[in-house]
Amino acid sequence: MQGMRALIGTLGLVEAERFLAAVSRDGFDYTEWRRHGLPRMDVDELANAANRLTQEWDSRAQ
Repeated sequence: MQGMRALIGTLGLVEAERFLAAVSRDGFDYTEWRRHGLPRMDVDELANAANRLTQEWDSRAQ
């Protein structure tokens, strides 16, 4: 539960759900992605980058 609270608290409910959907897809190796696929950022920097990207995607969809 602590992990879920951290995800929701940092990303918000909708973005946390999107994250979980992305990492739940078949063939997705979250551990490998976490080790090699993410930039070297702390959680706040990563959340801010994810939020900016989401805003960009949302603005393109309109």
